[in-house]
Amino acid sequence: MPEAIASFGGTPVLLDLSQKDLNTQSENLNKKYNVNAIGFAVDITDEPQVKNNMELLVDKFGKIDCLINNAANNPKIENISENNFSRLENFPLDVWYQDLNVGLTGSLLCSKYYGLQISKNSNGGSIVNISSDLGLISPDQRLYYEENIDSGMQNVKPVSYSVVKSGIIGLTRYLATYWADRNVRCNAICPGGVFNNQKDDFLKEINFRIPMVGWQKMMSFKVL
Repeated sequence: MPEAIASFGGTPVLLDLSQKDLNTQSENLNKKYNVNAIGFAVDITDEPQVKNNMELLVDKFGKIDCLINNAANNPKIENISENNFSRLENFPLDVWYQDLNVGLTGSLLCSKYYGLQISKNSNGGSIVNISSDLGLISPDQRLYYEENIDSGMQNVKPVSYSVVKSGIIGLTRYLATYWADRNVRCNAICPGGVFNNQKDDFLKEINFRIPMVGWQKMMSFKVL
């Protein structure tokens, strides 16, 4: 998303907990696109921090045109122990609260403050919420199955991810009409699988379940 903004000459403003990572990302964007990307260390679950950053941005840039709600916890299911946390019967309540706090409360607070500023523009602006295919469909837990592992220890996609991504769609529906009279558009995107150094076996399984990829691998089409 920041690259898309920068490629059209916009000014990406990045928020994260790590200022070091933000500096690296901003510098890379500035070198590649010759823009003035900048990053701020902000805990989006902390309302005063979000409010203060909004005020800082308005003072610095005069306005805010777009908000992208992309923050989410995504615990790696590979990080198992004797008590596999990813399974519903073992899922820790503190992890549930953390995931909902970042994914939903954080998106709400950003919408509350940055979205309000967008609504003050004469021509409005846009809010883009990053959901997932798992906000629309059920996880296929067979993707994570491994042989020679007891059924009670098999990895699964944690419940909080689906709940957060479904909630993001609900937030999108609400925001889509909330500032419609002020030309503020709100849309959600629901990506499918995104490559992120997953295991080869996992990639094979998920590719097989994507109709176009699966058929091409099965039929070995030759275009004449």
